[in-house]
Amino acid sequence: MSGEKNILVGQSGGPTAAINASLAGVVAAARAEGCRVTGMRHGIQGFLAGRTVDLDEALPGQESLTLLRQTPASWLGSCRFKLPDLSDQAFYEDALARLDAAGIDAVLYIGGNDSMDTIAKLGTYGARAGSPIRFIGVPKTIDNDLVGTDHTPGYGSAAKFVATSCGELFRDADVYDLKSVTFVEIMGRDAGWLAGASALAGPRGAGRPELVLLPEVPLGEDALMERIAELLSRQNTVMVGVSEGVRTADGTLICERTVAAGTGTDEFGHLAQLSGTSRYLAGVAKVRLGCKTRAVELSTLQRCASHVASRTDLDEAFELGRAGVRAALDGQTAKMCALTRVSDDPYRTEPALLDVVEIANRVKPVPRAWISADGMDVTEDFERYARPLVCGEEPVTYAAGVPARLAPLA
Repeated sequence: MSGEKNILVGQSGGPTAAINASLAGVVAAARAEGCRVTGMRHGIQGFLAGRTVDLDEALPGQESLTLLRQTPASWLGSCRFKLPDLSDQAFYEDALARLDAAGIDAVLYIGGNDSMDTIAKLGTYGARAGSPIRFIGVPKTIDNDLVGTDHTPGYGSAAKFVATSCGELFRDADVYDLKSVTFVEIMGRDAGWLAGASALAGPRGAGRPELVLLPEVPLGEDALMERIAELLSRQNTVMVGVSEGVRTADGTLICERTVAAGTGTDEFGHLAQLSGTSRYLAGVAKVRLGCKTRAVELSTLQRCASHVASRTDLDEAFELGRAGVRAALDGQTAKMCALTRVSDDPYRTEPALLDVVEIANRVKPVPRAWISADGMDVTEDFERYARPLVCGEEPVTYAAGVPARLAPLA
């Protein structure tokens, strides 16, 4: 690609503490290469509706990029919009025509699994049609479930918040001289990476949950209650970190036993709200064990807690945004930028470029070898993997006593 280019960038899926760092990386790299940058308002859905923003005007100078990096959530706005099957030729011809009319040379899409589906479809159709437009995916998800990459930006910061919160919740629960069980419900859908991060909270008895329940291993209620009872015979306070996506042996989501009637699914077929696992288990424990129980849902707080963001996470998110621009300018298409781990200690990764078609619509589970034999905890290997990702503190600018944020787009 030669001459001045126009790069279109969008954000999609759930917000994180790091997705704007990737956007800052895209803008910084594009400017360094003399490219113009246009932003999608509310992802591909917004672009198809004609909603864009000139990021050269909206983000003037380095100061705005610095502030963008520490601003949580998706500054451009997001969407959950499933593109039709590639057989819908009229849709893709229209999409390419809109991109051509806007003078777009490359599309970078920052998001998770569903967003990679968008890039896979646009990139595949564009290649078939002989379009010169490049399509590149920049990974983002707190679920850390994208295949191919060692880990995903957004995960490290969310994991840091989960570990910090569990450590504080344990100390809160442990102040009284009575038997109690606290179930902390953690996001992650069908993968237990984020719930596993609760094990980073500290030593056992000083913040770390005694038990960690992941979707990768079916949950047996009787075995869980027996284990908790055994722990309560030796100590007052038991904390259980539990993934929202935990299932029984027959595949039923635990949360479906408490999910509100009428809760639907999104455009990708996901249950619109996974919630209630901790409430259900706390109710069971109260009846069976006769002790005080508490259910804590970290809910959306864990997605955008930029006040405890991981410096490692933000640095890698920024660099993957930059890598996406380089890949597009090098003529790559239908690819996703990724990270390959070189070593744990010292922690080091290298960038990689993967075929996005091999990534979209697949889920990377926590390896069974990283889960304890009884399925109720993670191993030291898991902790060794996750620990570097939560390290480092981002210097945060404050205003009027709270973290400063970039003003929302109109």
